[in-house]
Amino acid sequence: MAKRTRTRATAAKRPKAAKRTAARKRSAKAQQAPAAAGSPRLARVAKGRKPRYFADPATDKLLWMSLTLMEELSVTRDRLDVVERLLARKRLVSQTEIDGWVGDAKAAAARSTRRAAFVERMMRAAEAELAEATGRGMPMSEREVVAAVEE
Repeated sequence: MAKRTRTRATAAKRPKAAKRTAARKRSAKAQQAPAAAGSPRLARVAKGRKPRYFADPATDKLLWMSLTLMEELSVTRDRLDVVERLLARKRLVSQTEIDGWVGDAKAAAARSTRRAAFVERMMRAAEAELAEATGRGMPMSEREVVAAVEE
């Protein structure tokens, strides 16, 4: 108990900057420590607003969409490189066979479904803004606009 009291008394005399540095070091050590076998890891969630880099929010959304695409493409390229190297090492498929492969209708349908889901994820922010801008009750199609004007 005496040791703990001494530590608190010493900590009370330290300047604020030293206290912050000590807190950062404790936080860094806690993050580096491996999780116990049975304890779940908590996901880190960003708090607060997204940072704005440009005056126009639309430009910021394009930036986030581009960064998301870069992330997706980078991961895909890495995984593809691993698969191609493993196939070449095991001599199952050559690079020429990969380059010349033509898929069947089932493969084309699967790719189309995956591509549509990807485009939907990428366009989610733009579609949300469009829905907000048009509002409920606003005409969505050209016919509805013409019908509203003709009335």
